[in-house]
Amino acid sequence: MSTVDLITSGKGGVGKSTLTSALGVALAGPGQKVCIVDTDIGLRGQDTLLGLQDQVIFDFLDVLQDNCELDDALIPSPVSEHLFLVCAPQFSRVSDLTPKEFARLIHMLRERFDRIFIDCPAGLEKGLRLSLKSEPDEVIVVCTPDDLCIRDAEQVVSLMREKQLPRPRLIVNRIVPELIESGEMYTPDTVAQTLDLELLGAVVDDQNVYRAQLKHLSVMQLDCEARRALLRIAGRMKGEDIPIFPYGGKRSFLSRMLHPGVKEVVRIDV
Repeated sequence: MSTVDLITSGKGGVGKSTLTSALGVALAGPGQKVCIVDTDIGLRGQDTLLGLQDQVIFDFLDVLQDNCELDDALIPSPVSEHLFLVCAPQFSRVSDLTPKEFARLIHMLRERFDRIFIDCPAGLEKGLRLSLKSEPDEVIVVCTPDDLCIRDAEQVVSLMREKQLPRPRLIVNRIVPELIESGEMYTPDTVAQTLDLELLGAVVDDQNVYRAQLKHLSVMQLDCEARRALLRIAGRMKGEDIPIFPYGGKRSFLSRMLHPGVKEVVRIDV
């Protein structure tokens, strides 16, 4: 039976699309055929994240308008033979597609794939509401540990409740253990408690994520801490009992003395 995972965020720029592509790579394998659907119409990015930017000929709107078959729009990933991408149209508008049509696309993909990731556009506008008609089995909210992103994530959670969708699980992205230790950044547990969501996992702010993007690679192709965190999250999504890694443990007295943190500088014009 197929599973549809809706991955969303209240705020843009939190790394949602990067996490979606990485989890697709992590979960694709023998006996698990995975498809990523990029729904950010006009601003798609999954093709570049997966190194497929030169292979896009058809998008999902072409499929729904009978300009091509579904097979023509499915782009195989070079990272895994079990992973495929369906792109969003780049020169169309959200108004060109109805929620009912998008739901038909997801129904077609359910018949072909074991797991379908829907990479939603950020925010609460029509792009996200289009994806909500896909009847997801799971909703994952991506949030960074700051007040602005948490506030926006609360609005997404409220919308999911209004639409009677599954209670979301949470991935906290771009955490910096040193800032958590110094008390300057929220812990993943604090973010989860604030949003009243189950914590699916946390990912460190790893420069290798950006390094992979510059090379048009998946971060899963680099041996780094972000990759290890994403593998743990993928394992939990498969039902494995994997403890949450305790990033940012309690600092020792010596550590606090040697690295007291950054003092705020107040500029006073005289």
